[in-house]
Amino acid sequence: MSTHADRLSALRDQLKRDRLDGFVVPLTDEHMSEYVGAYAQRLAWLTGFQGSAGTAVVLPEAAAIFTDGRYTLQVRQQVDGTHWAYIGVPQASVAGWLGDHAGQGARIGYDPWLHTRAWVQEASKALAERGAVLVAVDTNPVDAVWPDRPAPSAATLSVQTDDQAGQSSAQKRAGIADWLAARKADAVVLTALDSIAWTFNIRGKDVDHTPVALAYTIVQADGTADLFIAPEKLTDAVRQHLGNAIRVRDRSEFAAALASYAGKRVAADPERAVAAIFDALDAGGASVLAQRDPVVLAKALKNPVEIAGHRSASARDGAALARFLRWVEAEAPKGGQTELSCAAKLLEFRQASGVLLDTSFDTISATGAHGASPHYRVDEESNAPLELGQLYLVDSGGQYQDGTTDVTRVLPIGPPTAEMRDRFTRVLKGHIALATAVFPHGTNGGQLDAFARRPLWEAGLDYAHGTGHGVGAYLSVHEGPQRIATPNYPGGGPSEPLRAGMIISNEPGYYKAGEYGIRIENLILVEDRDLPGGEAPMLGFETLTFCPIERSLIVPQMLTASERAWLDAYHARVLAILGPQMQGDDLAWLTAKCAAI
Repeated sequence: MSTHADRLSALRDQLKRDRLDGFVVPLTDEHMSEYVGAYAQRLAWLTGFQGSAGTAVVLPEAAAIFTDGRYTLQVRQQVDGTHWAYIGVPQASVAGWLGDHAGQGARIGYDPWLHTRAWVQEASKALAERGAVLVAVDTNPVDAVWPDRPAPSAATLSVQTDDQAGQSSAQKRAGIADWLAARKADAVVLTALDSIAWTFNIRGKDVDHTPVALAYTIVQADGTADLFIAPEKLTDAVRQHLGNAIRVRDRSEFAAALASYAGKRVAADPERAVAAIFDALDAGGASVLAQRDPVVLAKALKNPVEIAGHRSASARDGAALARFLRWVEAEAPKGGQTELSCAAKLLEFRQASGVLLDTSFDTISATGAHGASPHYRVDEESNAPLELGQLYLVDSGGQYQDGTTDVTRVLPIGPPTAEMRDRFTRVLKGHIALATAVFPHGTNGGQLDAFARRPLWEAGLDYAHGTGHGVGAYLSVHEGPQRIATPNYPGGGPSEPLRAGMIISNEPGYYKAGEYGIRIENLILVEDRDLPGGEAPMLGFETLTFCPIERSLIVPQMLTASERAWLDAYHARVLAILGPQMQGDDLAWLTAKCAAI
């Protein structure tokens, strides 16, 4: 099946054989992951969409793909509009669309291992109004028509030592046991792959860019645990690390194990555990507590070892990025450079450290109009040359054993326009406003989001994505529960209060469709702030990312005295941290870029 139209037709034929009148295809896996292994890339295989969030619905005579504002342009470039309707979320929902478009009495299939119970209830309710029903399938029909579907990764695990993690697995499991005791619960099911990696101080290679392994675990009230994972993924060293308190069982035994908790109180996360898990616990007679995975918050609160590791990783990563920016500035105006050649060169600079384990996501190497797609992903087909008059946006990061990085910078290829400089300066002003924010305990990211948008709003401008996401410690580059976003933007909704120890991104932007994109992203650490004369405990941010912010794009007259002071202090710190790693022309370039504005 060489075309996506052929694949859509094949799926429809399979649905007829399965006596289904439709099917829902989300971009996730059995762990509700954002980034998934190749075996779970059903949405990309079916539609061609390469983004990291989306859902497709296939009916006999209609098909729709649902994406948020980050992918408005990208989905139209990658998915054929003659076969698929483009639907924006959260303005519309999959359930609502099904309620409007499913036929009377239709049987709409879904894979219960790929949806939450809340989604199942919402969709079932919407369909019921048309006399239609949602039907759980035993075998995913996409898999049935995907002839060369990759097998799940067989990569072995590695150990994140106590010295690297800052806390032993036994200590972490004791904390989970205390959490269970407080709820009078017997066990908790953990399904999020980064939660499992963090709990056992292990890392894997089953998902590109995210060092996790396909596994489930059930942690008992006594702090012991059952780890469900393919046994061949464990080396002798990993087994020794796990110890006797962790019982290793085949991943295929997980579903049956859920049926063995009759009369027990078992906690499971309604956002991270799929409907099939709740169904199995219910069927087995367990009393299910819908509770957020206790690891989510514990993992977000970085300990001193993790914070020190991130600082080290960020200093190393910033030097690699600075060398790359100098190279782009010198080479791009000559012609001959493309988005792919630049991404490859940046990887070279990062690999030169000798300790890069992976990139933390597919590098967004975007020039000109491609920069206006916030999550643009370059490939051989879309690859564009860097040309004079364009802005070049690069959003990238590295996975190092001591930390995960994520940083965005923008460079002009040749002289920028006055409008480009105005927009860039407004984005910078918003970035500084958030970086310098001071706020009381209990404040959530949604309350801070407007700080970053105000300079844009004042000119009638905005951007259609959240302002900040959490980042893991040699784990996922997107980590909850913290975020900076309002309900109107992806990642919005009810938000976690920010707490000291959380790492989060600061990334306001501006995107002019068809022309250019701007984003300035650093990672920041939530820290306690002592204010002289203050009466309430306060929090603020420490900036963790250090790399020059392009001065030729800044309009100094638009900055206030305090904004200039922040920028000058930031660049002085960049020079102090990166300077000792540079020499010769690199150091001279860095020194000039970090001069006072």
